[in-house]
Amino acid sequence: MGEKTFEVTEATFEADVLKSETPVLIDFWAEWCTPCRMIAPLVDQLATKYGDKLRVGKVDADTNQGILMQYGILGIPTLILFKDGKPVERITGYMPLPSLEPKIAQHLG
Repeated sequence: MGEKTFEVTEATFEADVLKSETPVLIDFWAEWCTPCRMIAPLVDQLATKYGDKLRVGKVDADTNQGILMQYGILGIPTLILFKDGKPVERITGYMPLPSLEPKIAQHLG
């Protein structure tokens, strides 16, 4: 995990994500997932760039199956941006930063 990201689990999801006053980008990933490892540095870059407007959390897909089922996540990596406790953007699979960043930035005002 990068220094600007934090781990989210089923136990902390409501407090860290749904009740956050700041938009939260969640990266659903797994250790064995190559595309997850490819997108991780891009997620860290977003966390650094938008640090005052965006919190970035990571959910280990293998140990938090309940959250994946709740949001219908069938493939990883999946990024979901939550704003006011609601998912407002969903990105599944690897995407280069020039394509990824505008999808997130548009929700940050």
